[in-house]
Amino acid sequence: MVAPRTKAASSTADSSTALSARQRPSTLTDGPLYQRVAERLRERIVAHTMAPGSWIDEQALTAELGISRTPLREALKVLAAEGLVTMKPRRGAYVTEVSERDLSEVYHLLSLLESDAAAVVAQQATDDELTELATLHKRLEATVADRDAFFAANEAFHMRLLEIDGNRWRNQLVADLRKVMKLYRHHSLFKQGRLDASLKEHRKIMAALKARNAPLVQQLMQQHMARGKEAAAQS
Repeated sequence: MVAPRTKAASSTADSSTALSARQRPSTLTDGPLYQRVAERLRERIVAHTMAPGSWIDEQALTAELGISRTPLREALKVLAAEGLVTMKPRRGAYVTEVSERDLSEVYHLLSLLESDAAAVVAQQATDDELTELATLHKRLEATVADRDAFFAANEAFHMRLLEIDGNRWRNQLVADLRKVMKLYRHHSLFKQGRLDASLKEHRKIMAALKARNAPLVQQLMQQHMARGKEAAAQS
């Protein structure tokens, strides 16, 4: 068994930087223009205010945002690389529409990547890092009655676990896959009773992490993803 790391990972970013879409200013400020435009469009796509399958009206967006076509098209290239936008020759850009097959493939990859990360964390995380995950788990317990808050807490737990694992290539893959997963019209957590079931699964995962049982936590994470995929397909 690999010994836990002795140094705690840096703490998560200050929550003040994680503003929701409705808290962000309407003007585009800070950072390269195309990245700011990409972030604005990303928020709209994930929130489904730009619906899956819809055509992206570049002329209307440039007028609304007060920008030229160049930064908008650079932003669309960024979103296309993330899988959020689909470029169609002679037809323009469309918000990606996720099929059931797409969803199945995304969940399959997430299961492989996140279950392996969980096993690494069980073996190598410091006690402080496990305590941090336990704190994030308590947020899940506290928000089970609020779907949106539970969704945010669930995302925070999974992404922090990946940060502790420390494989930046895995982290990038999972971050992009989770963006695509959010495009699906019927997210797994929307199904009746799924929040309670997900919380029970998280309790088992957290217990296995605390016990530093790598094979068990890997198995539990795979089961968690499989049940999420099943719920999304049925909702």
